[in-house]
Amino acid sequence: MKTFEFWFDFGSTASYLAWTQLPKLEAATGARALYKPMLLGGVFQATGNQSPANIPAKGRYLFAEFTGFAKRYGVPFVLSPYFPINTLLFMRGAIALQMKSDARFMDYCRTVFNAIWVESLNMNDPAVAAAALGKAGFDAQALVALAGEQTTKDALKAATQAAVDRGVFGAPTFFVGDQMFWGQDRMEFVKQALESIRG
Repeated sequence: MKTFEFWFDFGSTASYLAWTQLPKLEAATGARALYKPMLLGGVFQATGNQSPANIPAKGRYLFAEFTGFAKRYGVPFVLSPYFPINTLLFMRGAIALQMKSDARFMDYCRTVFNAIWVESLNMNDPAVAAAALGKAGFDAQALVALAGEQTTKDALKAATQAAVDRGVFGAPTFFVGDQMFWGQDRMEFVKQALESIRG
């Protein structure tokens, strides 16, 4: 089966928007998305990049554009008043569940993305985050413990470094083979690249 890589961070607005469109992309191309959690803050630090929110004019423009894309996609989107969200714990949780081949990895992604970008919850608050995860049927304490394991920490660091080594500088980033595409607005290019693959 054809595959493509989806490098993401829950705190990235564009990652959320791209995530909402992955099922359509998979259905249209017959390809499967390979979820690749990374820590966007670590990517920024390594590449000298920064969040658009740090540049007021650019941030205003992009968030207005994101609202437009959400309407175009027909998906809910609320600009979180708590942005930016510290996603270190959540990304560690994602990579830990993925390493354990946990069947609820996708549910976890849905829960965290929606909590930040649909429900506008203050996921910087540990009590709020625990409540959101608990409502979705997760054991928040167990997840925190899992995220705190050294193997989990090392895995996220390694994944983030692997992303940087491949040229990633922001989120989301897609790879079709060695072809890299940055941004949720490049998904049509991802589709074209996948469609060009025979078999």
